[in-house]
This record gives sequence, C-alpha cells and structure tokens, in this order.
Amino acid sequence: MAPQHEKEILITGFGGQGIVLAGNILGKAAAIHDGKHATLTQSYGPEARGGSCSAQVMISDEEILFPYVEQPQVLVCMSQESYTKNIGLLGPGGLLIWDTDLVQTGEHDPNWVTYSIPATRFAEELGSEMMANIVMLGFLSAVSDLVSVEALRQAVLSSVPPQTKDKNAKAFERGREYGEAILKSVAMQDESRNRDDKT
Repeated sequence: MAPQHEKEILITGFGGQGIVLAGNILGKAAAIHDGKHATLTQSYGPEARGGSCSAQVMISDEEILFPYVEQPQVLVCMSQESYTKNIGLLGPGGLLIWDTDLVQTGEHDPNWVTYSIPATRFAEELGSEMMANIVMLGFLSAVSDLVSVEALRQAVLSSVPPQTKDKNAKAFERGREYGEAILKSVAMQDESRNRDDKT
C-alpha cells in the first residue's frame, strides 16, 4: 500500500483511446503545473491498437520511491476488459469511474465512490471519439482533487496538437460540466434526505 501522501491512479482501456496520453497529461498537471512529484508507467496488451492498455500514475507531495501502482485509490475504466481485469485492485474507499456506454459494471463495494460518464458519446458529439480521454480528464477534474483544475486544463492544452486545442478545450469543459452537475445532484439528494430524516 502506498504511503498516505501518495495517490495511485490507474487509467485503463484499449489501445487507440489515448489512455497513456491521459496518464501523461495527469502527471504533467501534477508535476509541472501543481509543483508535485509524479510518475507514469504504462502497459499494452499483445496488440498496441485494440489491445488492453493502462497508464499507472503516482502523484505525491514528496519524492516517489516506487513508481508502480499496486492498489489504486482511483480507477478509471474505458473498456469492459479493463474493468473486468482491474476492478479487484481498487482499494477501500476508492474512486471508480467508467465510460457508461463501454462498461457494464457489477455490484460494487459500498465504501467506494462511483461515477459514470458517457465520455465516448460526448466526444463523438463534439466531432471525434478520439477526445473521449480528454472528456474523461475534465470529468476527473470535477469529481476528484488529484490536481487543480487549472493545472489539468493547462496540461491538456499543452499536450494536444495546436490545431485541435479548441476542440480539446471544449471536450475538457464538457466532461467537467457533467461532473459538476452530478456533484450538484448528489448534494441536493443528500440535503433532501437530511430534511426527511429530521421530519
């Protein structure tokens, strides 16, 4: 298990979804823009495109001595295979995020925080499913505090081709807005439950 000051994040999917790029952007946001320590390791299945793919990101306020994710606190799944293969790794109290249209989930540990987003569908609506990873990062910026929002936004814009910056900025904001809407809805439900409990 990682020390308390370290955050372990596992982003998973298949080759061609920009999984490793997403991990690289997250690490860049932490290390360059937020002034933290970060590492990235990656793995591919037998085929680079279409095969299983993952990005392991460590973020810490202190020097990272072991760069491999063993028990992630955050698991992002963008394919069914990646969910099935990695769901058992998520630690107690972990954060699980998945792409609604690509992943069917089973019963979860009730102590996990779980969110889903139709990231690929949103990306297609914005013009290219290749931006689903950026939509997912925008969502992650809303529902987690791994890095600051502005750091992640800057890391996205400095990591994509110049001619695609506007589209990727929209993809990031689409994911973020969706995440903020979900958090607002959850807060309203909690408030309503609390009122009911008092009456």
